[in-house]
Amino acid sequence: MTTSKRILYIEDDHEIGSWVKDDLEGRGYAIEWLYTGDNAAAKVHQADIVILDVMLPGLDGFTVGQRLKKESPSTPILMLSARTSVEDKLQGLHFADDYLTKPFHPEELAARLEVLLRRQGSAGNSGSAGITGSSGINGGSRMIGGGTSREVKLGHITVNLDHNTLLDHRTDSEIILTGKQHHILMYFLQHSNRILTKEQIYEAVWGESFMEGDKTLMVHIRHLREKIELDPSDPVIIETIRGLGYRVKQ
Repeated sequence: MTTSKRILYIEDDHEIGSWVKDDLEGRGYAIEWLYTGDNAAAKVHQADIVILDVMLPGLDGFTVGQRLKKESPSTPILMLSARTSVEDKLQGLHFADDYLTKPFHPEELAARLEVLLRRQGSAGNSGSAGITGSSGINGGSRMIGGGTSREVKLGHITVNLDHNTLLDHRTDSEIILTGKQHHILMYFLQHSNRILTKEQIYEAVWGESFMEGDKTLMVHIRHLREKIELDPSDPVIIETIRGLGYRVKQ
């Protein structure tokens, strides 16, 4: 594989770190390896993707990951951990884009990285191109700093389609989404007012066939609702249509 993609790798275990670094460099990636997350925020903007271990000295990986996602919302984060409980995975997926448990095969790590990078490119394209007219996003436009920016109103939230940002008007603050959360929301907006099945959403966002019983999409929608709904237990932006799927109205 030939690539110039840059990985920010945060891992304190020298044996595992050396093995992962050597393998990924052999696949053409450029690796910057940190043993702690102390200076990671200053380096995340130079990375195309982050690999982050949970068990770190000082700040744990969950705290580091949340800071990195706030610093650079569009940079995918892949969590690595020997912790396999559902609670740990859900905590990680609250901000991270994927979660891989140790031990793992290098081929699986490489495959997951490729998928995340592919989705990042797809999400970036969908964030600005192909989201007007027949796509169903009826965004208005206003002048910002002398330019025109298309926006969509969703209750107390404004989605800026050109800058891929969400503004909460109650607090006048930006809502930070993970890559998957943003991709899911953009897919809803591309198909606003339509009922979308779990299969449609999963296959569009993950690029894989949906398997009945898989809770991945449900978990990500729950976390997305926690960020954008006034009352996540009674959602009005992302509606659940029982027996069918989900819908975002405009």
